[in-house]
Order: sequence, then structure tokens, then C-alpha cells
Amino acid sequence: MGSRVRVWLNRTYAENVFFMDQLRNNPQHRAVEIHATHGDADSPVLAAADTAEPEPEGLSPRAYVEYALDMCARRSIDVFVPVLHQDAIVAQRAEFAALGTALLAPPAEAVAVFHDKVVAYQAVEAVGVPVPPWWRVRTAEELVAAVEELEAAGERACFKPAAGAGGVGFRVITRSPFSLKHLNGFPSAYVPLDLVVEALHTAEEPVDWLVMPHLGQPEVSVDCLTGPDGRVRMAIGRTKNGRRRGFTLDDAWTGPARLLAEAFGLHYLSNIQFRMYGDEPVLMDVNTRPAGGLHQTAQCGVNAPWAAVQLALGEESGELNPPFLGPDYTVVAGPRPVRPVSLPAQRNDPGLPTLSAMPAQAMEPVSAPSAPAEATASAVPAQATTAATAATAAIAPA
Repeated sequence: MGSRVRVWLNRTYAENVFFMDQLRNNPQHRAVEIHATHGDADSPVLAAADTAEPEPEGLSPRAYVEYALDMCARRSIDVFVPVLHQDAIVAQRAEFAALGTALLAPPAEAVAVFHDKVVAYQAVEAVGVPVPPWWRVRTAEELVAAVEELEAAGERACFKPAAGAGGVGFRVITRSPFSLKHLNGFPSAYVPLDLVVEALHTAEEPVDWLVMPHLGQPEVSVDCLTGPDGRVRMAIGRTKNGRRRGFTLDDAWTGPARLLAEAFGLHYLSNIQFRMYGDEPVLMDVNTRPAGGLHQTAQCGVNAPWAAVQLALGEESGELNPPFLGPDYTVVAGPRPVRPVSLPAQRNDPGLPTLSAMPAQAMEPVSAPSAPAEATASAVPAQATTAATAATAAIAPA
């Protein structure tokens, strides 16, 4: 079965509870001990970990690296999966290696290229992967010029930060004046151009945005697994078209993803996203970290997180060719436990009865308020753990 593997996930997104599940349910039945840190005490990754600690706030990138080095030494971490301050951490790979800690992240050069979307688009075009038309804007005048050029070509303009992950800061430009329709229903990504221009004129800090046409569906996120030798072991596309999601091995999507993973050394797990510009797939974004939806790829019969850990440990994972493609599905919310904490008193009158924040049955096994910060997931009530569900549900294939 091999020796126990100690893995650390620093401040990361909630979906990585599934990443942790996959590590524990590895096909080699290898014992895995997971340590997690986060700035949010209610992050479910803390409850899902074997040991957990709060992260210090306000550290500079270099100070955070020192904190991470100390953590790896104290916890005897074998594999560190950095998300927060990934760029600063991978720049000091040799220091972590000296402690016996492998970083499950690409080399510093690859992380630097894809940290800035403008640098990334220029580099990607140079190796022959198509990208959409784009403009880098920092002023209201540059924004208006880019929007007008796109609209003249019959396109709808959108923008997002030149540096950033996921859909944070993404907005679609509209010429419709602000009205009640913007206040009805759920908040929308659509923003009137005049309000954006006004915000830019009154902003105290400059912006750094990428403006481009609003790309069409489907969106395809290709999950790649690449060894430190630069050879891709897995490339599976996750398709998204409205609510419906599915999988693909079509070379129109996986071919460019493989090319990018090999050309730029996107070692271990990366996620490469495409959308349609007219009739052509174009690159939308490259994430140099495991995707939040990577657990969905497990529906194709592969365990990519564990294979990545094997590669980080210097072991060979072999090719991860999916034995089948899972059915089309959709994503739904499901409960996931958080660490037990004591709530402050809500009433000052001791004569008034209060209701528990959780059902009495679920609260019985909870540790006392003095439990140390490293309380393990075993302190979570069994009922709450049973209630936890996967965030995907199968629907009939198209």
C-alpha cells in the first residue's frame, strides 16, 4: 500500500472538498493525511481535512512563503497544492524541495505567463492557438474606443481583469440605460456603458481590463494532467451549454489544450478554457491550478488528483485514458459540513428559551468550545456528514 502521504491545501475554493475525497479514495488504497488552512473559519475544506489551521492575514507574498515553508517543515508535508500566492511559492521551489516537499504546481515561468492575460494571449498566439480579438484598457477613453470597434463589427463587448481567476470581475457591456429592469430578478453581469465610464472617471485607482467580444457557447474546460517531463497524461474536456454539461475528447478542444500544456510546461493539473468565436474555438483562459470542477471529470472513471500527487512524488501515474465518458449532467447545490463552533448568545434575558443553531441530535458529538484550532473532521456530527452530497446530478443525455 505504500507509506502515508501528507498533502497540504492552502487557502482554496470550497469545491476542493471533492479534491480531498478523491485523494482519500485513491485506487492504490494509499493512506492520505490532508492538512488545510484558510482565512475563513467556515470554509468546508477545513472540516473536510484531517487537520486544519486558520491562515494569518495581511502577509506579503514573501512573508507568506516563509509561513508556508514553516508549515511544511512542522507538518512534514510531502505534497503542497498552492492556490493563494501560487506565483510567489513556485518561485521558491528549491526551498520547499530542500524540506522534502513537492509543489503540485507548474514551474514559475509558466505561472508568470498565465498570470497576466495579455501576456498569455500574446504567447498563445505565437504557438498557433487562436484567441479572440482583445484590447487592453486602463482609461474610460480606451474602453469606449474598444467597445465602439467591437459594436461596429456586430459584436457585444465584455471585459474582465487582465489578472485574475475564474469569473471575478467579468461584465458584459450594454447600451441600455439603467432602469428598473436592472433591479428586477437576480443581479446580472450586464452593465450600462455610461455607468462604467462614469465609474472610471471617478475612480481613485487605475484599472487594468481586457475587453473582447462576448464569446458564444459551448464553453469547454479541458482538464489536463502533465508530468514534470512535459508529457500530457490526460486531457478531458468538460462542456457547458446553458445548464447542460457533459464531456468530450474531441481534438478540436483537447488538441490545442495539449499543445499549450506541453509548450508552456503546465506541469501537474491545469485547466484550459475555450469558447466559440463565430465558428472557431478560441482560447478564453488558462488556469495553472486544479479546476474547481475537476471532481466532475471523475464521472469518466479517472482520478486525476491522485495521479497528480503520484507524479509530484516522482512516481509514474501512466496514461489516464477515460474508460468511458460520463452522461450529461447539471450542477446543483448540496450541504457540506463546516467545523463546529460555538455561537455567541443571541439574547440577554436568561429566562427566555433559545433554540439551538443545529438539531439536538447533530450537536451531541460536537467538541467543547475549548477544542484546539486543529480539530479534525471527525468532530463533525455524523448526521451532517451523511447529509453532504456531491454537487452534480445526472440528467438524460442529449
